[in-house]
Amino acid sequence: MSVQVPTGNQSVSAAELSEFIAQLFFTVGVPSVAAATVARGLVEADLEGLSSHGVMLVDMYIERLQKGSVSHINNASVVSERQGAVVLDAGHALGQLTGIQAMIHAIDKARQFAAGIVSVRHGFHFGTAGRYALQAAEAGCIGIAMCNTRPLMPAPGGAERVVGNNPIAIALPTAGKVPIVLDMATSKAAMGKIRMAEKAKDSIPATWAVTAQGMPTTNPSEAIAGMLLPSGGAKGFGLSFLIDLMCGLLSQGTTGSQVRPLYGDFTVPYDCSHLFIAIDVAHFCDIDWFRQQTAASAERIRSGKRAPGIEQLFTPGEPEWRRREQSGGEVKLEPSVIAMLTRLANELGVITTLFQNSIKETHHA
Repeated sequence: MSVQVPTGNQSVSAAELSEFIAQLFFTVGVPSVAAATVARGLVEADLEGLSSHGVMLVDMYIERLQKGSVSHINNASVVSERQGAVVLDAGHALGQLTGIQAMIHAIDKARQFAAGIVSVRHGFHFGTAGRYALQAAEAGCIGIAMCNTRPLMPAPGGAERVVGNNPIAIALPTAGKVPIVLDMATSKAAMGKIRMAEKAKDSIPATWAVTAQGMPTTNPSEAIAGMLLPSGGAKGFGLSFLIDLMCGLLSQGTTGSQVRPLYGDFTVPYDCSHLFIAIDVAHFCDIDWFRQQTAASAERIRSGKRAPGIEQLFTPGEPEWRRREQSGGEVKLEPSVIAMLTRLANELGVITTLFQNSIKETHHA
């Protein structure tokens, strides 16, 4: 019997990887254009070094599609529309699809009313929040995107999970080639990073999470079963709590424990809530002036005085942009991710030669 075993990290073409992953999604019933959109979003996260939101998620997405907790529909439906406010029902569709759609609505409303606010209920994981904020920034708007997750963090002094590590992203239009975007989870580390560490059999910093009993841990499995710690203590907790309420209540969707575990029962919808905001800068001032001012402010940060031993200063989102620019259009994949993608290709009958350089065959009687 021949067994395929990954032998180490491998760099693969981002374009070819996107095509391959799109084919995987297409094979399980996602229409081709939608499949390409989702695949591109996952690969872009890897290019930016955000592997916790990248192709490591493919097997979970596909199993949920196969078991029915993620829908094959392409678009969210409009529940209500009042001036600059829109409520969408995502119908548990892939979040990359409904996220782009929601921000398009927000931008259109911002053109008319200065600001567009779109809440989304019955949503699914949408990848990195920053890509939707940047979608608005590229259209001349300040973009804000956020979502809630299942409870993962305790209140300060608490001993139970009460809020998720709910992410928020804010992006501003700029004349500089480097985008200005803050994209952050409200925990010290994203759960996806801890899952990556678990797959790679690595330890995690003791400041990231605690066990179910509230004790610090460097074991990713204990962290997953335990609780994440909020970034900035009470400040991160407070921000996460308000994001949860804004996303869930404005959409009349889920909050708190009503959001189900992403890696729980794959037959049960994740059912999170999203919120997208676009603010049209042209309603306030000249957009070109605004872009020049943000670019100048960013350059002032980069050229500021550095502490000893620090070679370079960055603006929010710049490290991710630089990683992408320096990637040469290639994504570096961990052996565990290569093994997962190879397994899916075999199971779904999708032929690929992407990982041949990282696979060796061992033979067992």
